[in-house]
Amino acid sequence: MKKILTLVFFSVMLLACTASKNKKNNAASQLDGTWELNYITGPRITFDGLYPNKKPTINFDTKENRVSGNNSCNSYTGKLIITDNKIDFTQPMAVTKMMCLDNQGEQVYMTTLQKITSFDITDDGKTLNFISGDIAMMRFSKKEK
Repeated sequence: MKKILTLVFFSVMLLACTASKNKKNNAASQLDGTWELNYITGPRITFDGLYPNKKPTINFDTKENRVSGNNSCNSYTGKLIITDNKIDFTQPMAVTKMMCLDNQGEQVYMTTLQKITSFDITDDGKTLNFISGDIAMMRFSKKEK
């Protein structure tokens, strides 16, 4: 009887660990793909004023632990650091150096990105929120393929 209880205990523990791991992987894998910015907090300039020609995008590749995108002018790429719903953009990213006239949005985007500490994806998988502490700082929509 003691052996059966021990076997049941370890089976339950194994299933719990597997379920927890799958939940973590699922949260990260939901990030995969390209997202387009549709809200950013902070500046007194309207969103359309910051990004009159091109909205910033972010692309996640969780298998390769890479993040890339376009900040409305220049392309960027870097290492993706995720633990559960925590995300870290403080590592230096490679950014192209194209000159864009009157583009304040580029700097606002990159500065805000470095402040992000976590993320949340809506149940329908179509909206990504970037959060700093407990404040929603950026919102993205999933781009269709």
